[in-house]
Amino acid sequence: MGLDVGQTGCRAIIYDEGGTKLAFSYREYPTIVPEKGRAELDSEEVKNSCFWVMKDAQKQCPADSVRGLGISTQGEAFTPIGTEGECLANAMITFDTRAAVIAEQWSNQFGIKKLYKITGHTAHPMFSLFKLLWLKNHHPEIFDRAVKFLCFEDFIQHSLGVEPHISWSLAGRTMLFNIRTHRWEQELLEAVGISPSKLAIPVPSGEKVGTISSAVARDLGLIEDVVVVSGGHDQPLGALGAGVISPSLAMYATGTSDCITPVFQKPVLNDSLMRSNLCTYDYAIREMYTTVAFSLTGGNILKWFRDVWGKPEADIASASRRDVYEILLERIGNSPSGLLVLPYFTPSGTPYFDTEVPGTITGFRLSTKREQVLRALLEGVAFEMRLNLDILERSHIAIKELRAIGGGARSKIWTQLKADVLNKPITTVKETEAACFAAAMLACAKRTGEPLESIVGRWVKTGEVIEPKEENASFYTDQFESYKKLYPAMKSVHR
Repeated sequence: MGLDVGQTGCRAIIYDEGGTKLAFSYREYPTIVPEKGRAELDSEEVKNSCFWVMKDAQKQCPADSVRGLGISTQGEAFTPIGTEGECLANAMITFDTRAAVIAEQWSNQFGIKKLYKITGHTAHPMFSLFKLLWLKNHHPEIFDRAVKFLCFEDFIQHSLGVEPHISWSLAGRTMLFNIRTHRWEQELLEAVGISPSKLAIPVPSGEKVGTISSAVARDLGLIEDVVVVSGGHDQPLGALGAGVISPSLAMYATGTSDCITPVFQKPVLNDSLMRSNLCTYDYAIREMYTTVAFSLTGGNILKWFRDVWGKPEADIASASRRDVYEILLERIGNSPSGLLVLPYFTPSGTPYFDTEVPGTITGFRLSTKREQVLRALLEGVAFEMRLNLDILERSHIAIKELRAIGGGARSKIWTQLKADVLNKPITTVKETEAACFAAAMLACAKRTGEPLESIVGRWVKTGEVIEPKEENASFYTDQFESYKKLYPAMKSVHR
């Protein structure tokens, strides 16, 4: 079983030893936005939802089906845990920027370059380090009461009756972890004011961390010796689930965010990547590393369009029992929109980590149609990913082929648009729920003893290769030069 704990919902999927999907369950939970700049999850509700999907997936299979469990989770978010195992506060998720001032001031005092060399990351309020400092400053009573601070991978393990362990890849997203020594960095812990005992034990992905307790196993309908293995941050796991196990390959995930995740064989830490906020941290395969180039707006922009401007398509979808996103994407056509979008409808992501400059749509005329606007929004996110790819290639992280996963990968129209804007082929994969897929692979490898790379070779099935259309790609290459000028112009205007 692979369990994926996302920002808007969780899913559990069961596969057999050949990688065939046997059962699937999904459950949403709400994002809590108490005020501007804050975004939280009720950790207790997340836990209950995870237990619900695991139990529901198990019901779809024979009682003794599940032998191993791997967990993939969102990064950064943590939950303070009390002496009785209770959640003392909600988890602050990636979009939460309340620690922005702390992130800037504290990292300048500590040393920006020093912090980067230790953690492989540059300062941003999304990371656990700064959220912990915010909690310490604003709610010291919670900070002092907490006996553990657990990210969602180790929090779910804890809830299953397993001693909390955290995969190296997820530990890296806290900015408290040394990516070279693979230990919690004592200098950073002392600066925050916590001991290593308040954090989970760091281990590589795919290590056995325990078995589900008998009481919880009975409640979930599972056998008693289900092995729990360390999984990881959802982006590296998504890449593994797409078959990214060698350099020149990268995952392109479209979900709540858009993310490109390559793999390379040693840490790449240089001034260019640091200036562009492109991190280096552990991959889901030991002794391999990755980075994440991402747009936090990503697939959120399609949901926003649906909610604000998509009522006609929503009505059609309701009447015809079709997917509203499929209907919306059918409207965008095959030709460039002629508009230009800076897709910062949330904080920006890489390369700028800008929490202030807003999204922008330029080029409107009285003749502009609604469907052009939607296409332009999707083009804008793709341009942002092209900007990131250019930066990676200048640092000798060359990507020749992209593997598409996530909900957006199911749309050929959307995938074609991305291939055209990026001017790179995009290969589809049969299993687009790649993070769950990889978590299950890690569990299978540990339970059976088969090498992980062998399982990836057997399980991952590639599909159609979407090649860029020459005419569109040429237009977008020219337009990209204008796109690169849009952020500096808007930063100046907004200031």
